[in-house]
Amino acid sequence: QAQLVESGGGLVQAGGSLRLSCAASASILSFSAMSWYRQVPGKQRELVARITSGGGADYADSVKGRFTISREVAENSLYLQMNSLKPEDTAVYSCSAVLHTIEGQSDYWGQGTQVTVSS
Repeated sequence: QAQLVESGGGLVQAGGSLRLSCAASASILSFSAMSWYRQVPGKQRELVARITSGGGADYADSVKGRFTISREVAENSLYLQMNSLKPEDTAVYSCSAVLHTIEGQSDYWGQGTQVTVSS
């Protein structure tokens, strides 16, 4: 079992920056991948960025060049640096982790943190 707790959301003006954090209760090296998702009420959840256990990262086209996913192994934490924010980035952002064991795959989710970008 693992727990994920996000922080860092808030209200920011368009063009501003925020840094989201996701603290894990287990070593993040145990996860095959960690991701940031976002969801707007009434819309499908969207994958924003993902980082694999090997450190490779990929991003949604809508955030490429503006957002950066990173991790700090010593702190068991995942981060999302968001720059040049736009009103359309407004959403609840959640971190997710995938754990593979001999028993199969387990997906873990945080509770989410609200990001609101004003125009």
